[in-house]
Amino acid sequence: MDAKGGRVQNGFRQWLEAGSDAIPAPDVQILTSGGRKISAHSAVLAAASPVMESILDRAQKRGKSRRVIRILGVPDDAVMAFVRLIYSSGCMSLDEEEEMGRYGLHLLVLSHAYSVGWLKRACEVALALRLTAEGVVDVLLLARQCDAARLYLRCMKLLAKDFAAVKKTEAWQFLQANDPWLELEILQFLQEAELRKKRVGRKRAYRRVYEELGDAMECLQHMYMAREGSKKNHPCSSSACYRNLQLLIQHLAACPRRKACPRCCRMLQLLRLHSALCDDSTQQACRIPLCSKHWEGVC
Repeated sequence: MDAKGGRVQNGFRQWLEAGSDAIPAPDVQILTSGGRKISAHSAVLAAASPVMESILDRAQKRGKSRRVIRILGVPDDAVMAFVRLIYSSGCMSLDEEEEMGRYGLHLLVLSHAYSVGWLKRACEVALALRLTAEGVVDVLLLARQCDAARLYLRCMKLLAKDFAAVKKTEAWQFLQANDPWLELEILQFLQEAELRKKRVGRKRAYRRVYEELGDAMECLQHMYMAREGSKKNHPCSSSACYRNLQLLIQHLAACPRRKACPRCCRMLQLLRLHSALCDDSTQQACRIPLCSKHWEGVC
């Protein structure tokens, strides 16, 4: 809230602390669809909402002694909750938090229509926490109309996560019949989400392969290049990769059909990879077998 709004809200708290005699008389009436009249203070409303401030300024310029703001199209209780939340200025009680959950959709519309930014963000958070497969389409439609980007994204993520359940709801069937553009937008988002999921899966698989190759290369070097006295004490001597390499080397030494054997080809490919990366092959200093071998036509 800006400095002006902060001074007004702090002043209102001082009114409440001082007692009912110190609170100025309400100078605005809010009219609801059901004919309910809610008394309020113009200073508090103007500080919370630039839209209400503009309405009150126009009424003052016209010389109206009694200023009225009409809030129509929503239940009376939702309007009352809206006014109470404006007076709370973000410091909500437990009852007001319950009202946020009960009238969340109406409060989101009102906070968007009257530009009460902090309340709109609070409504987005409250509605996002209560999203279900049955109601996500309705919330998505409202989030789109109210330009609630965070809530819209949360709805889309829930649709992607539980689309099978959403397709069975009446709201989704109504959407298919009446808003094909939004349906297409949702389906495109789901397709992109699936593609992202596949890309992430491929990257993770590649990372695992690179990590396994790195471990295998390290174990291979330790097996052939470490000193005899330190082989058994090296950390990689007890790893599964180390034992698997030993088994492959033993199989390669005894296998009669090396070029046709998949296990032999796997070991030869590992040796070929080492040969391509080894810096000692030109000086003939590497102890790993076949390091300087000409590898054309091998597996």
